[in-house]
Amino acid sequence: MPKAMKLAAPLLALALLSGCATGGVPSAAGTKLSSDAAVSGQITVWSWDVAATALKRLSKEYTKEHPGTTINVVDIGYDNAYDKMSVGLQANSGLPDVITVETDHMPAYIHQFPKAFTDLKPLIGADEAQFDPSKISASSSADGKLLSMPWDSGTVALYVRTDYFKAAGVDPSKLATWDDLITAGEEVKAATGHALISTDLSTGSLFQMLLQQQGQGIFTPDGAINLTSAAAVKALALIKTMNDKGLLDNVKDWDGRVTATKNGKSAVMPEAVWWIGTLTGEMPELANKITVVPLPAFTAGGTQTSNDGGSTLAIPTQAKNPQLAGSFVKFMLANKDNQVSMMKDEGLFPSYLPALDAPLFHAPQAYFGGEKVYELFAAQTPKIPSITYTSDNAKAGDTVSSAVVAAVLNHQDPAAALKSAAEQIATATGRKIAQQP
Repeated sequence: MPKAMKLAAPLLALALLSGCATGGVPSAAGTKLSSDAAVSGQITVWSWDVAATALKRLSKEYTKEHPGTTINVVDIGYDNAYDKMSVGLQANSGLPDVITVETDHMPAYIHQFPKAFTDLKPLIGADEAQFDPSKISASSSADGKLLSMPWDSGTVALYVRTDYFKAAGVDPSKLATWDDLITAGEEVKAATGHALISTDLSTGSLFQMLLQQQGQGIFTPDGAINLTSAAAVKALALIKTMNDKGLLDNVKDWDGRVTATKNGKSAVMPEAVWWIGTLTGEMPELANKITVVPLPAFTAGGTQTSNDGGSTLAIPTQAKNPQLAGSFVKFMLANKDNQVSMMKDEGLFPSYLPALDAPLFHAPQAYFGGEKVYELFAAQTPKIPSITYTSDNAKAGDTVSSAVVAAVLNHQDPAAALKSAAEQIATATGRKIAQQP
């Protein structure tokens, strides 16, 4: 979801709770769910924006198929959602039967409140393998419980201004590596005067996208700080190189990126599939001027995608009607027809892989000159690298962003900036810095 770009308030809520005692959380993992339990009564579901729209729309279909049930979907708004969730988890009261949680927030909640969520694995069993593996990883506890069910994926590719590349005589389909893209960016700038990428360097989001593309996160699987790895240095050095060559347009926040794209400030945008909704909804004048190609790899033949955004549905152990909640979550997310419907009507790109075989994902898209752009995203989704999140991801995020600014804008050596960031995170969290080969 595009709302994933606006994370400051919820990350602050998680950071504030990271030092709190968790005495209010339940001592057991909640009701054991059954995939074929008889259901009745009502549940309340919290969500926001287009996700709430989808839940409300399909809840009507659910209640038709399950007489005697009522689904109350409440749009709680994005700005206060995580404050409400964090307070409810801390107090072990006040939460509904189902909550929407963005993928990158769920691991912190799992670490902070490990017994506050119901295991959803009994609902889907072996069908777990039918979901985007990176999302399953982010939704799972260390002991193998599935504590939220993946909903939509933020599969990343490269959006390209074809008119700029044509003016420079560059074929975007030949961009195999980031080195290729840098060379192309120099040619495009020489021919058109436009930058290569518009991004907000202060968020660190581009760095984390590039790090995940290489199969790594801020932390290793055993929880050590991973910012001194070769992959981390390579990601930050790449961003610095692009800026040193005058290829980056540094903008502010989400609105800055949208405005820069609308005004044609740059030639490409490495972004998730949901960026299509922003383009078609806010920039109709760019129709037939954009193509989509896989993300350039760091080395030829390497991974050509990453992740940005996406969400899940979770059932708190304090849910009043967990069996109905489980049945509804499975109906929404482990269901090919419903996932296709949510893509068609609300633009939510499925994490449920069987849905990606539907004709919708192989149909020409008029905005892109008849190209089958969703086909590309469908092919890349199973390839998104899984990474490790910890309870300290939120706390580490600001330090990582500062390291990006230090290296890219203040000309510090990338390895030195990341080493300093790792040391700061170690001091703040008590975690060890990973030993590098």
